[in-house]
Formats: sequence, structure tokens, C-alpha cells
Amino acid sequence: MLVEELNIHPEVKRVLAEEGIRKLFPPQADAVRAGALEGKNLMLASPTASGKTLIAEICALKHVLENNGKVLYLAPLKALANEKYEEFRKYSVIRKPDGGHVSVGISTGDFDSSDPWLGRFDIIVTTNEKCDSLLRHRAPWISEITLVVADEVHLLNDVERGPTLEVVLARLMQVNPNIQILALSATVKNYDEIAEWLGAEAVTTEWRPVKLREGVLLNDEIQFKDGGSVKVSRLARDPVINLALHAIRQGGQALIFASSRKSSVNLSRKAAPEVSALLPKSLKRSLDNLAEEILSSGERTRLSDLLAELVRNGVAFHHAGLSGVHRKIIEDSFRNGKIKVLTATPTLAFGVNLPARMVVISDYRRYEPGYGYYPISVLEYKQMVGRAGRPKYDDVGEAVLFARTDEERDYLMANFVLAKPERIWSKLGVEKVLRSHVLATVVSGFAHSEQGVYDFFSKTLYAYQYDIGAIKGTINRILRFLHEEGMIKYEGGFIHATEFGARVSQLYIDPVSAIMIRDALKRRASRLTSISFLHMISHTPDMAPKVRPSSSEIDKIALFVEEHRDEFIFEVPDEWADRIEFEEFLGEVKTALVLNAWIEEYSEDQIIEFFGVEPGDLYHLTETAKWLLYASYELAKLLGHKDLLSKLAEVMERVEHGVKAELLPLVRLEGVGRVRARTLYNSGLKTIEDLRKAPVEKLMSLPYIGPKIAKKIKEQVGGTLTQEEWKKLTEAAGRQEQQPLTEYYGVSSP
Repeated sequence: MLVEELNIHPEVKRVLAEEGIRKLFPPQADAVRAGALEGKNLMLASPTASGKTLIAEICALKHVLENNGKVLYLAPLKALANEKYEEFRKYSVIRKPDGGHVSVGISTGDFDSSDPWLGRFDIIVTTNEKCDSLLRHRAPWISEITLVVADEVHLLNDVERGPTLEVVLARLMQVNPNIQILALSATVKNYDEIAEWLGAEAVTTEWRPVKLREGVLLNDEIQFKDGGSVKVSRLARDPVINLALHAIRQGGQALIFASSRKSSVNLSRKAAPEVSALLPKSLKRSLDNLAEEILSSGERTRLSDLLAELVRNGVAFHHAGLSGVHRKIIEDSFRNGKIKVLTATPTLAFGVNLPARMVVISDYRRYEPGYGYYPISVLEYKQMVGRAGRPKYDDVGEAVLFARTDEERDYLMANFVLAKPERIWSKLGVEKVLRSHVLATVVSGFAHSEQGVYDFFSKTLYAYQYDIGAIKGTINRILRFLHEEGMIKYEGGFIHATEFGARVSQLYIDPVSAIMIRDALKRRASRLTSISFLHMISHTPDMAPKVRPSSSEIDKIALFVEEHRDEFIFEVPDEWADRIEFEEFLGEVKTALVLNAWIEEYSEDQIIEFFGVEPGDLYHLTETAKWLLYASYELAKLLGHKDLLSKLAEVMERVEHGVKAELLPLVRLEGVGRVRARTLYNSGLKTIEDLRKAPVEKLMSLPYIGPKIAKKIKEQVGGTLTQEEWKKLTEAAGRQEQQPLTEYYGVSSP
């Protein structure tokens, strides 16, 4: 089927032609024949790179240009949302019938806002969680949505992300029963059941644009699913790295999936010298420039320094601990072939478009604290191997698992390579998961009575697969709990949210977390310090996972607890009455101590050395802490604890920037992070007024500052500069743009 033959706007055809897209892939043609462009609900289940996104794009433009509609695109991860946002922006050159241009907006953060500004966009990209938050805030433009695209919808099966996506889809169908739903998925076993729940027609295929060869490596020989085999020359001791080198020597790239952030970093470190030896000088020069771009983007950290060093060798890692700007640099550089080996955590498999000639799965098991190692699902395996093969570049993509024995090879072949993905089952029925969604249903006005709550949840996938009776008792128990804790109230036969309940739902925290914070703010500690507040939020279920203490740390942390007992709001459990509860408490204290070290300006190296916390985990901790401290501040304001507001606000801002209180005025300046702020403070520039009066030469001479940052500081703080001084500063900043950043930074920042 040709693009020219489609019943779509001529300008959309023109944009696609400029992208080189003139003919539809078979799954795309099947979707069009099934009514995608006629407003029909579709469940499109096909392998990675089979072109699902293009169907979403032409459907979206059909709604915007011909039906005066509005489109909502749901993605499971921020990285994927950003990627889809960039893809849709190519259509912003198209003029609409009303004279304006097609507009695309994105929102993935700040769960305490209805984002009314999003209403002015035609195509809105959000994460599932952000959309859930928007529904809780009753964003007025939601009712204008005519098409919802749910990407990676097989993640309904995921314990963490699935329930939110399920509830969001059920709510959107309730808000507008005539809404078109386009669900995009990898191939799953019960795609027809998911389609029926959505009132959609299923379009499924195994077709992919690049042939996929799946196999298992044992003793330097890959045995493939199709019966073929390949001998791999031994170039490195590590078989994972050896396979990557094999792919590079064949003119390709390798994407290595590791089981954790730490493993992905360690693998890229081991691969760097081996890969570097295979690179031509011209590529190394290009990689040096790329490394400097990383160093000059954002605040210098131990993680960014390491990433830049690895990139010089044609290797990089990719995980949630990277900043958005560094992640984009790595993704773009892998796509254009500069980076030859990328090690990544499995979250990359959830839709981010980074194909490679060879995909290597370094470990088919995952470690779960308290449970040990367990095999990944076939669905997760298929998601990862789906990255093998670059359309337009490769005829074949190869995906390989590792075996140490003949028996393990047979196990991997039978249970992964030859296996079919599992059925998708709703994960909504757990009380901990259901609690916040029941409250949100009342708060958002999706139900006004107990029966109304049951009616709403009867529209979920859980009820479709099991029956509403299976969770009716759980919902009833949750409603009773919410009533007892003052979050909802009964008036006649109706249920209403209290002011407290409404705020808890809008703050997007677990009702149990809110109750803990409410009681803690009321109870207080005999001596309130930053540790008091940091432990308070670490005690909540929303701070997960906690930082587990090692056996060698338990006595040290227990001693700290004893010495600082008067700073804890929550009662310290009796060590001998309940050892498990005591050790859980120590995990909360360790989490608080890591956060305290961060706001006391410990370097990343020190935090790693003292606590064994990796930079990526530290990033996750600080982001979660910032959100929970904000929620605590809002609840303190609501509940009348005015005396705590300034203390909570200060700790929250210190967590955001990782500084002592004395640096807060300085880190509020754009471009001045914790390292530069400390440099300024220690040189005597302690206030905004000091910076305003400071000679430009002094600013330019400071480590980590240089002309570019000095110019940015002066632009923000004002002050008197002669025309000649400003000219010199601008010229120096311009020269710095052309020079390696290391000339100004010298050494890695703490």
C-alpha cells in the first residue's frame, strides 16, 4: 500500500515523502484496512521496528487536520515520551484549516498541576503517571481528546506501571465514550482479550523489516533458532565483550543489556580498551569532540566524567541515572554509528528506538532484594531481542543469550528463544496498588457513591479478566480505611472527598504515606533536624526501594540511632522484640543518612565510598525525596503547621541542589550548581550583592567558573560594567565555546 493512496491530508503525505516514506509496511497496511483512519479502536500488536508509530502519527494528523480533534499520546517512560515528542514535531510545519500550525506539547513531571497550558496544543505527549495526575486534577482539556495512543500497552502486565495505565485508559473511556483508542504493543499471547476490553479490533503480525536470528552462545559458538551456527573468534576473555567485538569487526554495533545500572557501567568499563583498539583515528577525533560535549553539558559529576571517558573509546552506558541531556547525546551518537557498544538496563527495551546489528543479553536473571535471582519473562526477553537489526542498514539482526553448559543452552533455547510471550494479566487487584486509585476515583468525581466506585472498577481490565466480585471486598476495605482516616466522608448515599483526601490524591502519594506524614507533623520529635524530616519521608512506602544496610553497617547505624534518638519522629522499634522491623528501620535511617550526606555536600565519590550508593541510585533517591518533601510541605500548610513550613522548604531546596543552607542564594542562579556555588562562597562571594559588586576578572579566574559562566552570572545579578569590560567578557566567553572545557575545569569536580 502506497502512502500516496491513503486518505490523509496532502501535507502529511508531503512530510512523509521528505522522510523517504512512500510505502507502508505490511502491519501498517493491515491497520489502515482495519479502520485506523476511520476512527475505529485498534490493538496493533507487532514486533519492534515494524512501524507502529507511523500509524499513530497518521491517525493523529487525521484527527487534528480533518476532525478538529485533540490527541493524547501515552508513553511508559520519560525517555520514550521525549522521543515521541521529537518525532511528532516534524509535522509542526503543516498549517491547519484555522490558519495555525500543528502544535505538539509534552509534560512528564510535576504531579501537582493540571497544566492548563497543555490545552493549547493539538498533540499532547505524557507519561502514564502524568496523565493519571492530570485526570486527578480534572484538567479541563481532557474532555476535548478525540484520540488516545497507548504505547507499549503490554506493560499492563507490569506490577509497577501496569495498574496506572489500566486505570488511565478506563478513566479516559469514561470521560469520552466516543474516543478512539489506538493501543500499540509487542506481540503478546492474549492480544485478542486486551483488544476486547478496549472495544478494539486486534491487528497482529510477526512481520519485521529486518530478519531476526535468535541464538545461544556456548564455548565460542552461537547456535541459532533456525538451525544455523556461527563460530566467534576469541578476542577478549569476557564472552559478552567478545561478542560485541565480533559485531564491530563485521561493521556493526552491539547493544548489551545488563541486569542493573551497576552492571551496565562495569561492562562498559571492561569493554572500553578492547573496543578502542578497533577504532580508526578519524572516529576517535569525532569521539573526543563528543566527550567534550558531554563535559560541557550540565553540572560536572563523577558519572558525567566517567561517561565522557568511555565515549572517547567508542563505548557508553545508558540508564535512568543519566541526565536527560547526556542520555540524548548518547542515543543520537549510537544511532549515527559513532558509539559502537552501548550497555543498557532493560528499561531501554521499553520503546526507545536504538536498534543495533547485535543484541547481547548478558544475564537472563534479575535480582530482587529478599527473593534472590529469578528468570526474566519471555515478554521482556522478546522486547530486548526486538532491538536487533537496523532497518535500512542491516539484512539480519542477531540476538544472543549465554550458556555455560549444554544443559543451560537447552534450557535457554526452550524457555526463551523458542518460547511464546506470556499472557497479560491485570495487576490492579493488590490493596497497596488499588488504594490511591480508589481515592482518586472519588476525588476526581468519577464516582459519587460506593456503587459508583464499583461501577468504575467494573470497567477495568482486572474486572474483565476476573470479575468485579474478586476485588469488591478489597475496595470496600479501602473505602472504610479512607473514611476512618478522614480522607472521604459519607453524606446520605453519597461519598465526598475531604479537603485532606483531595490534596493527598492531587499530591500523587500513597494515602498511607500521607497518614504517616500527617501523624509525624502532629507528633514532632523532641529535637527537629534535617534528619527528622529525611527519616520521616524515608519511612513512607513511597520511598522505595530503601537503601539496604550491609551486615557490616548494621551496628554503626544502630549506634547512630541510639545517639540521635531524640531526632526521630517515629518510635525506634525494639531490636530484640522484632528483629525484622528493627532492620527495616535501619534501612530507612541509612536512606536518610545518604540524603543527609548529599545536602551536607559530600561528593559522589564519598557517598559511593561510605554508603555503596551508585550515582544513578542517588539521583532516584533525591528526586523521590524532593517530591515527598514537597508533599509534606503542602500537607503541613493544609493542616495548619505554619511553624514547620520554613524548615521543610529549606530541607526540600537543599535536597534539590545538594548543598548546605548557606549556598541556597547562589544555587538559585542558572548555571551555578553545588560545585560552582561552593567555589564562589569559599572565594568570599557569599551573596547576590557580593556577585553584583565582584570584578569580572575575579569571577573569570575562579576554578569551574571561567568566562562563559561569569557572563551568565553577571547577566542575572546585574551590577555596573563598562562597555569595554562587557566586550572583553563576551569575547572570552565566545573563545571558551571553541575550546575544550577541561582548560577551565582542569580536574573532575567533586
